[in-house]
Amino acid sequence: MISFAVIGGLLLNIGAFLTFKGKIYEAVAVYLLADICWIVMAYQRDDMWGVASIFVGVTFGLLAFLKMKSGKMNKNININKAEK
Repeated sequence: MISFAVIGGLLLNIGAFLTFKGKIYEAVAVYLLADICWIVMAYQRDDMWGVASIFVGVTFGLLAFLKMKSGKMNKNININKAEK
C-alpha cells in the first residue's frame, strides 16, 4: 500500500518538474495537493502540531496562488522591476 508520504513526495517531484518547465500555476496546484497528503499523514500519526503548521503553510500557498491567478502578483513584480 502506498502511504500519503509517498504520494506527497511524488506530487512534490511533479510540482518541481512543472516549475522547471515554467508552468507555475500548475506547479502551485500540485504542491497544494502534496500538502494535503502531508496533513493527512500527520493526522494519522496524531501529530496535531504538524497538522497545524502544514495547514498554515497550505493557507499561505493558496493565498499566493489566488493572488497570482488574479494578476495582482504580476503587477507587484512589474512594479519592482520598474523601480530598479
